[in-house]
Amino acid sequence: MFTLVHLDTPPPESLKSQVLQMVVDYFSDISPVPLTPANPLYQLYQYVIGYEVHLYLQAMDSAVDSSARLILALDDEDPSQVLGFALYLPSQDDAEACTLAYLAVHTRHRRHGIARALLQHMLGRRPHAELACATSKVPTFEALGFQLLAARGPHVLLSNRDYRSSGMVAVQDLNPIYQSKEVRQIHAYLLKQHGEDAMGDAERQRDHLLDEMTFEAQALLKERFPTIH
Repeated sequence: MFTLVHLDTPPPESLKSQVLQMVVDYFSDISPVPLTPANPLYQLYQYVIGYEVHLYLQAMDSAVDSSARLILALDDEDPSQVLGFALYLPSQDDAEACTLAYLAVHTRHRRHGIARALLQHMLGRRPHAELACATSKVPTFEALGFQLLAARGPHVLLSNRDYRSSGMVAVQDLNPIYQSKEVRQIHAYLLKQHGEDAMGDAERQRDHLLDEMTFEAQALLKERFPTIH
């Protein structure tokens, strides 16, 4: 069994480190750019998503309604162990709305209702939730009460209501991360390790993946809403 804990201030370091480890471990499941370990860019994107979540957690502040919120599922027998988490962004100007940024459950504890419980807890605070995901994740979120609304680049937009919120959310700006010294160092290391040709191939594979995802998102939208052009 598990206990849910809602945080609006940064989590203790021991819990934060487990959340960040899950982000890294389940990168291919939760990343907007779901590269596989076979792609040399995998490590770079792993770092970026980990640092993005780190910044969200670091900036959590109960005094700022629009800052990220974290829900943890903790092991009843050992509350120091994180079984799953949901990181969501409350809307700045819609008191009912939020955007689910990341959701993950430890592989050993999946199919025990943790993801559903995390989402229900979030909806208890912000009853109108939206999220963006790859088409492959749509059945999972539909089973959790979400429905398809639109395609947005390589992702589709889902909501637990049949319309979008007009509210805004404060998303993390990734440009400073990609331009950071650490990312440049990782890229230089990968370039030295794999060579220019392999890195060029990796970038083309990434771009091809995103093109495929965009096509799949549009195809799913046309399948579900054939009268919309």
